[in-house]
Amino acid sequence: MSLQWPSNCARYLVYLMVIFLFARHLADASSQIDVDEDLRHLLGRCHSVGEDYNECMRQVFNDLRAYFTTGVPDYNIKPFDPHHCTYVELRRGDSQGIGSFRLTLRNVSEFGWSRSEVTKFHADPEDRRIVYAQYFPEKSLEGEYEFAAKMLGTEMRRKGHWNLTLYDYSQTTSVRRIGEPGSLIKVHVEVDRIGGMELHIENLLKGQPLNQLADGVINSMWQLGLPFIKPMINELVSSAFTDIFNESFRHFPLEKFLPQTSSSY
Repeated sequence: MSLQWPSNCARYLVYLMVIFLFARHLADASSQIDVDEDLRHLLGRCHSVGEDYNECMRQVFNDLRAYFTTGVPDYNIKPFDPHHCTYVELRRGDSQGIGSFRLTLRNVSEFGWSRSEVTKFHADPEDRRIVYAQYFPEKSLEGEYEFAAKMLGTEMRRKGHWNLTLYDYSQTTSVRRIGEPGSLIKVHVEVDRIGGMELHIENLLKGQPLNQLADGVINSMWQLGLPFIKPMINELVSSAFTDIFNESFRHFPLEKFLPQTSSSY
């Protein structure tokens, strides 16, 4: 009797473990089916032969916000809120000339996508390009920076943490596939409007009082400098999103979720 009880107990534990693993497998399979059906429903409801295709796709983009915080792990699509960029660099000037600088941003996180809204959408199948305008009531970014500059032989180096919050912000994004499905994706982002901005840069000047002064000057006068720095912002963001889109969407099987009459991108 004393030997039979542990044997029965062990058998029951094995049964419970098998049931648990089987239930988990069913849950995973059910989740996969639900995601596939949802994507097929969202992406497959728009037909390129119709006149309202662009408006339909605009609504689809907004409906896809439900996946911004989770991503779609089964298709290697990472979350977009927040989304992360490990490295992006901007260079200007000639290091051997009279002046140059290099700005490196690392471990950048961006928040606010789940509250954004796509306001316009346009598809160009012949050029394999989509263009969409997007509005963010609030968008924030943070990360680490390294800045190196040289002017007339004098060098300057700074590094530290930074954070940026944009209010009433809008941008236009152009996404183009260079070739057939599975080929590289090229992204260009253009800043359309910034209603308000708060920027804090650690160690920009030596000493906390000077840093606070620099923050105050930047945040009160950024509108004056925006026309000059806007092209650099566009370049940095476009470079980062080209990497992000290729990592998440380059091999996404879009044709799996589209009706037969839709074009392939």
